[in-house]
Amino acid sequence: MLINPVMHRSKRAKFGRENLKLENVPLMKSLTKRVSDFLGTCMMVGAIAAGSAAVPSVLAETLPQQKEQAPGYFRMALGRFEVTALYDGSVDIDSSLLSGASKKTILSSLAQSFLSDSKAIQTAVNAYLVHTDKNLILIDTGTAKLFGPNLGFVSENLRAAGYEPAQIDTILLTHLHPDHAGGLLTPAGAMTFPNAQVFVSRADADYWLNETKAANAPKDQQALFKMSRDAVAPYLAAGKLTIFDVGQKILDGVTEIPASGHTPGHSAYLVSSEGQGLLVWGDIVHSLAVQFQYPEVAIEFDWNQEKAVATRRRILAFAASREIWVAGAHMPFPGIGHVRLNSATAYVWVPAEYHRLRDVR
Repeated sequence: MLINPVMHRSKRAKFGRENLKLENVPLMKSLTKRVSDFLGTCMMVGAIAAGSAAVPSVLAETLPQQKEQAPGYFRMALGRFEVTALYDGSVDIDSSLLSGASKKTILSSLAQSFLSDSKAIQTAVNAYLVHTDKNLILIDTGTAKLFGPNLGFVSENLRAAGYEPAQIDTILLTHLHPDHAGGLLTPAGAMTFPNAQVFVSRADADYWLNETKAANAPKDQQALFKMSRDAVAPYLAAGKLTIFDVGQKILDGVTEIPASGHTPGHSAYLVSSEGQGLLVWGDIVHSLAVQFQYPEVAIEFDWNQEKAVATRRRILAFAASREIWVAGAHMPFPGIGHVRLNSATAYVWVPAEYHRLRDVR
């Protein structure tokens, strides 16, 4: 309420000295209380500000840091399918394993991605679950604990994503290296996925499961042969290992794309639904920082480096020209994104954004 200063004399006379006591004027009483409350608040704020330097240390002492990361899964819709990326963990690799460009070029590419420790480049290991309504398909299985404690979390993250290993009915292996097939076994050596049929290309099976080839392999590779054979052994014994030929139909909505070079029978899988495509390409790329810009760079793990480079160029061009989704086993998690042509020979990775999953059905 505002008091009109141009008030009739008779009305102004009512405000005599005896009536100006605050307790007799409700408006003044209310204003006084508000001023008092305001001053009290200011004093409190001043006191807090004066002691604010001590507040963080008190909180730090009473609230411990949370040392756990969020569960390692990421979902996206692909037409009527649902795709879930599963994080197995990471392994550090030395840039000296890369060849096909000068050391200066490789180190410069790493530096551009703020990777300063060239002897320990963190490299993800990812697997991918595809729910088609008809099948629950796992593409690659991770490493188990074959390469140390920082790997082997596919089953844990599968459960965090709402599924059980026993619910998987199909496993597609891009190849038989232990970081892709090792997760087939539990620590006790039993089948991690007892109800799954495992698919692998004939060229890869003929190489990695051949005991004669294993015996003739360099000694530093013989352990890899054994890990591969051990991983599939219980599935083979149970009649749950299917070895397929190039061009053979596997499942509705899934087409094998031959991609040999990294291994003799390395496969990519094109998953398609309602006009949308996702190419799960396995080990086409090991170093995002280097091999997109310089596809000619190979890695020591390649079975045939010349062939691996040619395949990488073909697959990168295929993915970029079709503008399809890509999922990479060794791309930074979740490893899903698009490939864009950047120059005549170089490419750029455009990663998927985190988003709430929208029901497209």
